[in-house]
Amino acid sequence: MTADAPETLDRYGWTRPFPTRWHDNDVFGHVNNTIYYAAMDTTVTSWLLGPGGHALVDDSDPAVVVASSCRYFASGAFPDTFVVGLRADRVGTTSVSWGLGIFRESDSELLATGSFVHVFVDRETRRPIPVPDAVRNRIRADLALPHTH
Repeated sequence: MTADAPETLDRYGWTRPFPTRWHDNDVFGHVNNTIYYAAMDTTVTSWLLGPGGHALVDDSDPAVVVASSCRYFASGAFPDTFVVGLRADRVGTTSVSWGLGIFRESDSELLATGSFVHVFVDRETRRPIPVPDAVRNRIRADLALPHTH
């Protein structure tokens, strides 16, 4: 964990609650690091399926994760509810780099920041394809990197 926690929830265009569960705690009494990744993946997927308008499991071409990272600042523990903020840090031709912030709902403390990189691929060939226009337009409307303060 580091002392510098630069992010605040207002730097994210979309948020989603992520309640922790008793079995999310590890032997050290805090939420295990794998749960932070689950919270981030669930948030990105929820946005894609909801506001993003991209059905991932039907006839749509999928987006696959090619990279991810997480940086921890403080510990959460059950029964905390996390609030996960989502923004698009970069939108390329075939990929989106998502920026995420995980905050404790009760006091808005930043617990972690992370990133996921999705590449959109053809369902049959698994070769990269352009980010769908509908997703790109929703990102521009809802998730573009906010102005720095």
